[in-house]
This record gives sequence, structure tokens and C-alpha cells, in this order.
Amino acid sequence: MDIHERIKEIEGRISEALKGVRLSKHLQEIKMKFLGKTGEISELMKGMRDVPPEKRREVGQQLNEFRGRTEEKFNALNEELKAEELKARYAAEKTDVTMPGIRGVAGSFHPNTLVRDELVSIFSGMGFEVFEGPEIENDYYNFTALNTPKDHPARDMQDTFYITGDLLLRTQTSAGQIRVMENKKPPIKILSPGKVYRSDDDATHSPMFSQMEGLVVDRGITLCDLKGMLDEFARKVFGEGVKTRLRPSYFPFTEPSVEVDVSCFECGGKGCRLCKGTGWIEVLGAGMVNRRVLEGCGVDPDVYTGFAFGMGIERIAMLKYGINNMKLLFEGDVRFLKQFKD
Repeated sequence: MDIHERIKEIEGRISEALKGVRLSKHLQEIKMKFLGKTGEISELMKGMRDVPPEKRREVGQQLNEFRGRTEEKFNALNEELKAEELKARYAAEKTDVTMPGIRGVAGSFHPNTLVRDELVSIFSGMGFEVFEGPEIENDYYNFTALNTPKDHPARDMQDTFYITGDLLLRTQTSAGQIRVMENKKPPIKILSPGKVYRSDDDATHSPMFSQMEGLVVDRGITLCDLKGMLDEFARKVFGEGVKTRLRPSYFPFTEPSVEVDVSCFECGGKGCRLCKGTGWIEVLGAGMVNRRVLEGCGVDPDVYTGFAFGMGIERIAMLKYGINNMKLLFEGDVRFLKQFKD
């Protein structure tokens, strides 16, 4: 087949290939088939080395003209297709300003976040500063400095996640009060929120949960100061008219120690399912800081006294919002979470 017939044959196949092209990306694929480095026209031009010398000029001119008009053909069609695609894109993205707008769905905070922020706001209003200690603690800060030596029976009350023989995931944010008292002289008034870890798992307990520890150390601090502060906390969290009561208890780092109840805000103290008919709901533990804890931190217990309290943020959230299963707070179900608004 001579060069004229070969050019005519390729032009015919190009015309046939372009008949159904509607997208520029398909056009590019066809162009590469004929004009690419390994395309048919490029291969045809490589055959110039086999053309007799006296005919090379004539054949070369024919091939260059063929290549040139083919490129022009592809470029012209590409411009047409690009214009059509742009037109279609504009039509698809066109906005009808007369149509009603789509209202966006507002997100909401997790109930734990709502309660934590509320508690921080309440106690900050009473002059507390926020301190956040490490979640990986050593045995000294988590137990020993809090008057819980290795042979103390109180250690059996908490199933601890140990990382090494001395390092552990903290079981209480109370460890933070030791770090503060070691590095700051009284007066001290700090709030220490954060995650804690215990090997416990049921409808009202989780292996990981949030606590908020409070500590006040100064001259002349008494249990009455603790009671007054807790009364204010209860009114702001659970509503006006809610009262608190203190019951004797035991914690190794406080003496005396108390459990703190609030009058049932659901039934007004008359007795219901929430308070189990007693009219009272347990919310936190507290007490006066043990003399041995103060001494261990370099604070003179004959000059300074203090109180500490600790509460579970999930427990406050469950009471405040009527949540009956603690696991709901950790599952991340949007249907559950969207019910809570600040």
C-alpha cells in the first residue's frame, strides 16, 4: 500500500472513531491512539527511514500535512466538546434564588461536655482554678501520697489498670491535688476534671469515665465551708429548692469523710423511682483533707486545713438528663446525642 492509500485509510478510521464522541476525555483517548508517541500516525512517520532518498521530501511533506490537519481536527472538536461540557456544568450548578432555602441542622454538645462546662463555670464563679493532671500516673501520686500505702485495704476498692509495676492509668483525679499542693503554697482552690480508669463495667459503670475533683486549702477551712459550697452547687445544677445532706463515710485521703446526697429534684423529696423512694440521691464523695496528706505535701496541718470533693461527670449527666444506661454516653449514637442542647 502506497503512502496515499495509507493516509486515506487512517483518515477514514479517524472519521469513524469520532462519530460517537460526546466527551472530551474520550476524544483524548482517540487522539492518543492516532497522534500519541506510539500512535498510528507517529508509527507511519517512523517509516520514513524505509523511503527511497529521492522520494523522502515528497513523502515527508505529505505526512506532515496529514499530521497537521489531523491535529487541527482534534483541537477544533475538543474546543466544541469543552464548550458543551461547560454549558452543561453551568446548567447543573445553576441556583434558583426563588426556591426556599435548606435549613441546616444545628449540632449539639455531648451531655458530658455540657455537664463539665457547667460545673467548671459554677466553680470558677466561686474562685476555683482548673488543673488537669496526667492520665498515666505513678503509684505514689495515685495511692501512696493519698494515704493509701501498698498494704492498705482501700486499694481493694479499686481494680486498677497497671502499665508497669509503678505506672498505672489513674483511678481518680485526686492525684492532681497532690501535684498542686507540692508546687503551690496555700491558699489553694483548684478544680481537676479528667478521665479516670477502673476495671468496672455495667449499666452504671464504665472502665473509662470522667471525674471532677475539687480542693480547697487555707487557714480556718471547716466542714461548714464544704457544706455551703455544695449547697450552692446543688441549686445551680439541679434547681432551686434542692438541699444537700452529709452522711458519714470513709476515704483514706479525707478525715472526716462524707457521702453527699441531694434531695430528689424529681419528686421534691416525697419518694419516687429516681430516688428509690428515699427522697435523696447520692451524687458525690467529700471530706476534710487528711492531716497525713497535708504533711506529705509539705503543708502544716496545724496552720492550714482543707476540704476535697470528687464527683463522676457521667453520674451527674445521667441524673440531670434522665439517662438510665451509662453506655449510651459512650456509643456515639447521633439519635441519642442530638436530644441534648445547651
